[in-house]
Amino acid sequence: MLRLIILSAVFSLAVASPAVTRSREEIEAFKQFLEDVRRGNENEAEFEAKRAAFPLANVEELSGLYQGDIVLDKEDYERMVEDYAHGRNAYTSPTISRWPDDTVIFQFGEGEFDDAQKEAIWEGARDIEAHTCVKFRYRTEFDNVFVNLTGRPTGCSAHIGYRPDRGAHTMNLARNDIGVGCFRHATIVHEFMHILGFRHMHSTHDRDHYVKIHEENIRPGTENNFNKHDETRVDNLGIEYDYVSCLHYSPFAFSVNGEPTIEPLQEHEGQMGQRVYVTDKDWLRINRHYNCPGAWD
Repeated sequence: MLRLIILSAVFSLAVASPAVTRSREEIEAFKQFLEDVRRGNENEAEFEAKRAAFPLANVEELSGLYQGDIVLDKEDYERMVEDYAHGRNAYTSPTISRWPDDTVIFQFGEGEFDDAQKEAIWEGARDIEAHTCVKFRYRTEFDNVFVNLTGRPTGCSAHIGYRPDRGAHTMNLARNDIGVGCFRHATIVHEFMHILGFRHMHSTHDRDHYVKIHEENIRPGTENNFNKHDETRVDNLGIEYDYVSCLHYSPFAFSVNGEPTIEPLQEHEGQMGQRVYVTDKDWLRINRHYNCPGAWD
């Protein structure tokens, strides 16, 4: 029923908005893609099967969500279908914003993590605090908008940015040993950066100057994970492309044949898609996004 309602709405808007340029079949296929990625992995077996099948992929590429680990709201779904129908790249919603007072409020879901895992998450938060003006605090009974941290065994994932009508924002880190899977330090920071409002490096509007996307190597049905975001939706904040950002995906993201899907076009130091450390450009990106003191000097 939801699919029929949205499709009808898309075509009814054509009279008052730019013409629908995609065919009904293309729109239906894109909607099916979004419905699949809104659901993500349904159980641990599905996640572990992907880890076994794609050993070169970063773990956050395997949650089955949009671009691997981005949680979509209903508003995102509807906007992306409309954008796609009118021939534009399909973007997640631009209505996200910064966390008020530069402070992320979060809680651990009851019984989700052991003490060592909680400490690793706090270390990720404290690392952000040490390098930026963003702060983290634990939720009180008076906080209605917050991040709910869970450890479901379905991968690593998070909402993008702050949205007050969302209430409980989602961030999931599949339970693991410290330093492994979703509990690599830079992966924890990666998911927190989504919460802070950041999208993946490979989807920025000028990425074609820096990387080549090999469509022939992409798993069928996952091509839309490589959509670019328009300049009106993503601001690079005057910071050049960062191949080794903790937000950059691996060369083999969503590969069907073990061959690279993302090829760097310029020389760079370090490993593209690494999750060992957070780069200086990652920290600067947060500082400028939140207008931290000295960020624009």
